[in-house]
Amino acid sequence: MSDVRDEPAEDVDEGAGIEEQASVAKEFLEGLLGAFGLEGTVTTEIDGDILIVRVDGDQTEALVGQRGVIMSSVLELGRTVVQRKTFGAPRMRLDIAGYGERRRQALTIYAGNLAEKILADGGEVMLEPMNPADRKVVHDAVAEIDGVRSFSEGEDPNRSVVIAAE
Repeated sequence: MSDVRDEPAEDVDEGAGIEEQASVAKEFLEGLLGAFGLEGTVTTEIDGDILIVRVDGDQTEALVGQRGVIMSSVLELGRTVVQRKTFGAPRMRLDIAGYGERRRQALTIYAGNLAEKILADGGEVMLEPMNPADRKVVHDAVAEIDGVRSFSEGEDPNRSVVIAAE
């Protein structure tokens, strides 16, 4: 079984760029797959200042967990490893087995449906608490619809999006 413990990176200068951070994230996730005995591929993409990491393969769904809870933990571990090895903390987005993209699509549709209901009936609705990435998806979806607005209420980890008529 592969060892995925955090060990000092070789030849990484203080304040490494996002390309080096992508390399470290990819190496960590490949090691994690190996440690769990899962087959899959890890790819990285840089979109401005956001590091996007995708893990694909038939067996990788095991790293998603119910409602993405394991994937969120893997993302936090990955961020920590990248930060410790490169002395930098990029904005990172992780998608395992396509779950992240499916979740974004489902949230966009859900927010649109709620916004249409609010446009028809008025009032407002508070969604269940969400992580910051999911809240952003909802805010972005609502921003595209005239006549409704969204805002967040509460404190993390119990911060929720409210969709309301304007």
